[in-house]
Amino acid sequence: MTPDTAGDAVSDLQRRLVLAGFPPAGPRPGRYDASTTAAVRAFQDARGLPADGVCDSHTWAALVEANWELGDRLLFHRVPFQRGDDVADLQRRLGRLGFDAGRVDGIFGPLTGQALQEFQRNVGLPDDGICGYETLQALARVANRTTDGPAVAAVREAAALRNAKPTLHGKRVVVGHSGDLATVARAVSRRLRSEGATVVTVEEPDGSAQATAANRFGADVYLGLVPAEAVRIAYYAVPGFESIGGRRLAELLQRRLATVLHTCHQPPAGMRLPVLRETRMPAVVCELGPVRAVLDASPDIAAAIADGVARWAVTPL
Repeated sequence: MTPDTAGDAVSDLQRRLVLAGFPPAGPRPGRYDASTTAAVRAFQDARGLPADGVCDSHTWAALVEANWELGDRLLFHRVPFQRGDDVADLQRRLGRLGFDAGRVDGIFGPLTGQALQEFQRNVGLPDDGICGYETLQALARVANRTTDGPAVAAVREAAALRNAKPTLHGKRVVVGHSGDLATVARAVSRRLRSEGATVVTVEEPDGSAQATAANRFGADVYLGLVPAEAVRIAYYAVPGFESIGGRRLAELLQRRLATVLHTCHQPPAGMRLPVLRETRMPAVVCELGPVRAVLDASPDIAAAIADGVARWAVTPL
């Protein structure tokens, strides 16, 4: 849906924006007017999505997920995976209690199911892996045991990075792009290979497909290259969780790219783009622009990115 669209779908969008806490200011029901556009933009910004005011498939999916609260439905591991803010809330609660539900991504995958069963066994409930009324009551009873420290997923990521060999040599790297920056992607891949990394380049417009490829490859790090008007580096972050390895890499890349491109003014941003959300390793998306300047400077950009990744491999925290 885009501005000036009208119909029942827009009415549903406006209703979901209200439920998510982003009510349009005086909208015309069923009309994608300026106030609806502003509300969509505010929702996108809060959810770590590109804030363009257009309700694309990713924004719509995020709206649907935002309308789920823990307790609204039974949660359990199935295929396709359940997704929603209720799942993220469950993951945060389990992680704070010391049960490894994986990163807080709002996706009920195998790790979340295993953590839920372990919790149920610890509190004397049947370990059926279903988060229903009794499990929620047990979570509420032990809520006072939670702390403000990092969840298990963050501790696990930090430990893995701390124990990794401090070298780029042998690291498995995925460079993802949609085709527009193929020249830059090839240059980056060549530079990384010259440093001893094992590199796979994935040309695919769909971020989820790129994430699947990176996960199957068992990558140590993912780099996404996206054309844009200016430079911005994004890493995965949601309320209560961030990828510390992704943030460190984003900071290093931002500093290195600032020496090459004069449009690198924004600090790294924590976002929940599909590719960042669904990868299982430190990941960043590099928005690079203006595109003409990026293509002209592709050798220098490739050197800057490779140097940033090499520095990250030595000091990932």
